[in-house]
Amino acid sequence: MNQHVIEIGKQIEELSVSETLIFLGNEYSGQITFSTSLGQEDQVITHLIEKSQADIEIFTLDTGRLFPETYDVLGNTKSRYKTPIKVYFPNTQAVENLITAKGPNSFYNSVENRKECCAIRKIEPLKRALEGKKIWITGLRAGQSNNRQNMNILEYDKGFDIIKYNPLLNWSLEEVENYLTENKVPQNVLHKNGFVSIGCQPCTRPIEEGEDIRAGRWWWELSSKECGLHA
Repeated sequence: MNQHVIEIGKQIEELSVSETLIFLGNEYSGQITFSTSLGQEDQVITHLIEKSQADIEIFTLDTGRLFPETYDVLGNTKSRYKTPIKVYFPNTQAVENLITAKGPNSFYNSVENRKECCAIRKIEPLKRALEGKKIWITGLRAGQSNNRQNMNILEYDKGFDIIKYNPLLNWSLEEVENYLTENKVPQNVLHKNGFVSIGCQPCTRPIEEGEDIRAGRWWWELSSKECGLHA
């Protein structure tokens, strides 16, 4: 494990999530950021950051293919909280080249094409958002996928060369939903219609009873259900 991760882990092991956010915000002011997809877990963290007044930047990725309901959540969240949310778009030329060469829905044709689209619309803008940062806060939960069960609350992400803090990793979906309800946090209305994990509109469908929580993402393919942000 990265030595820096071990050192930070010792400093926060007795702290609550809110206390940890404040501590990290103070220790890494200007070098810590939180990526929100405006999903349920991320809305919990946004509320915690606002409530604790932690010095943490918040950003989101607008892929250009989001649900209208997701934009509603962004607008409602910005209205509710004082903390600004910075928006990153994909590189215009890269999107234009992709659509010109392969059409608007090439991601349905192969896993490689889908990952290419994710790389352009998500990975590249994410790299820009994380540039110069040392701590990256995420809303990952172990219960979201098999891959995420192997993650730690604090870990080094080699792919992006950054320390990742996953404060809700061991929370259940029920705990997340209860927190949102009790604190009247803005939510995506699609969550009430079977959408648990919400990404781009063409790549997300509601899940059915008994299906895996990530089954609605890239539903036409058999894959690890990751886009590369948290591989």
